[in-house]
Amino acid sequence: MNRQIIVARRTIFSSVRRQVDNKVPQKQKVFQEDNGIPVHLKGGTVDALLYRTTMMLTVLGTGYVVYELVTAAFPQKKD
Repeated sequence: MNRQIIVARRTIFSSVRRQVDNKVPQKQKVFQEDNGIPVHLKGGTVDALLYRTTMMLTVLGTGYVVYELVTAAFPQKKD
């Protein structure tokens, strides 16, 4: 039983690791560049899409809250 644990450990911990390129310096250059684009949009199209979706949901949510507050403030009379 002890030998099985050693073999399992050896296969897990001795596997070949992939070399991963360090992309941090390139990302730092992009985000620190002074090109007039806000930092939350410098990531590209995905960032712009997420920003617009968030703004749309915020505006719709705010409108719905105002609608519900007005509805609650002026209840309809029951005849």
